[in-house]
Amino acid sequence: MCGIIGILSRRTTRQAPTPDDLVGSLDAAIAARPDVDAVSALVEQVDAALKGLPGVQALAGRHELVASLSARLDQLDAFAAEIDVQLEADRDLSPEDIERRAAALIRLRDALWAVRNDRFRTAREVDALAGRDAGDAALAGYLAVQQALSAIDRLEVRGRDSAGIHLFVWGHGLDPADPAVAMMEAERTNDPLFQSGSVRILPGALSFVYKAAAEIGELGDNTRALRAGVAGDRLLRTALASPDAQLAVLGHTRWASVGIISEPNAHPVNSEEAELGAADVPGPYLVAALNGDVDNHADLKAEHSLRIHGPITTDAKVIPALVSRFAAAGTELPEAFRRTVAAFEGSVAIGAASADQPGTLLLAQRGSGQALYVGLAEDCFIVASEPYGVAEETRNYVRMDGEHGGEVFVLDAAHAGELAGIRRIGYDGVDNPVTDADVATAEVTTRDIDRGDSPHFLLKEITEAPESLRKTVRGKIVEIDGRFHALVGARALPPDIAARLASREITKVRVIGQGTAAIAGRSAAAV
Repeated sequence: MCGIIGILSRRTTRQAPTPDDLVGSLDAAIAARPDVDAVSALVEQVDAALKGLPGVQALAGRHELVASLSARLDQLDAFAAEIDVQLEADRDLSPEDIERRAAALIRLRDALWAVRNDRFRTAREVDALAGRDAGDAALAGYLAVQQALSAIDRLEVRGRDSAGIHLFVWGHGLDPADPAVAMMEAERTNDPLFQSGSVRILPGALSFVYKAAAEIGELGDNTRALRAGVAGDRLLRTALASPDAQLAVLGHTRWASVGIISEPNAHPVNSEEAELGAADVPGPYLVAALNGDVDNHADLKAEHSLRIHGPITTDAKVIPALVSRFAAAGTELPEAFRRTVAAFEGSVAIGAASADQPGTLLLAQRGSGQALYVGLAEDCFIVASEPYGVAEETRNYVRMDGEHGGEVFVLDAAHAGELAGIRRIGYDGVDNPVTDADVATAEVTTRDIDRGDSPHFLLKEITEAPESLRKTVRGKIVEIDGRFHALVGARALPPDIAARLASREITKVRVIGQGTAAIAGRSAAAV
């Protein structure tokens, strides 16, 4: 399994929150104790204010402000710990009361976590990438990079042997004939295998790619390598120095199935064919990333006489090459993309972008083995293969449906973050507008999925299992007259169901579970 990431943004119109606003909201949260819901609402306001570019503008390089906010978060963390202790100590609470108070505590801890571990970290990482005196365009560009790298980190459970991010930068104002520009791009435009650090100078945009490939390694190694490549790129920094610069990201984390583990096979891949450079490609220059397998990629390569460099053996390469071929014949980009993906056999999820229209992101999904979620963040689309890839920026998303013939999404940066920016097309070419009914809300938060200091997620789950079990049964297993009893409450076991069980009107209970839930289910079945 692999993971796709896409970041498509528009210019923000919201002003950065002031230090007084942020400090004042946390002071109000402290004053609102012991009302957990009121405290949570105020912390959530701070979290919302610090999202996106306005949050980075407010926090980047402002160490004293971060310290001031952190001191107040410490007080609220202590308050949350007190609530937890009270839940443990109060033996008179009903299971329903425990559930309600525990849910309120989870909401508070999620909000506190988001401010400290998502907002502060994002601003810190963007500041490190952008450097001193970075303008708003540079901050916005490096924010998109940080959002992509953070999402790839979380999606590494879907892939790890290689990863890559591709950046289209437009509005940069750079002149390729400028000797300073020529010096920075020297030898970076000539790699036909599109390996890490490759650059393409195109009429519509600059194309940058950063890749990492290692058969053996640890979670996080790939994104550290990608981050280092971005941070050290002087040409990218110069391009983003323009106040008109904009940036879009297509990223991928890979678990190789077709093609060896190598930088040439790491996604995203581009549309260039052997003996044809970017300037020689008859159609638009594209990049693409693939989850799943294009089962008939060899047939398509032969049918269309695609000239693919020998070291590039991933099936993903046929995607941008074919889209470019179809577009060269005069077909509009979305239709060229639809025609391409409709020709594929197998279960796939695909992301693609074109230098001719860098503010457009193309997505496709068909089959049940893959997934793509389009997160609706403020002034931004966050695309990921799992909800936890979008959770840092938004809980609202539209899930693509690949099980009923396949879907194509065309995302427009001009309306990033809004349903108006999503065009949905069936594989049959029929438009199917996205509505509010298609928007779902993720239950998962970044606190739920944080790996912390654990080298991998399995160890994290094993380590946390005892505490998780203890809190799950808190107040539900009680001692009465020397014997333990289960008091799960009416919410978990409604009285009418309990009565039907007691009277044996219900004669069969079917327990369904997968993984650790299946183990728990066996216990329930035995009881």
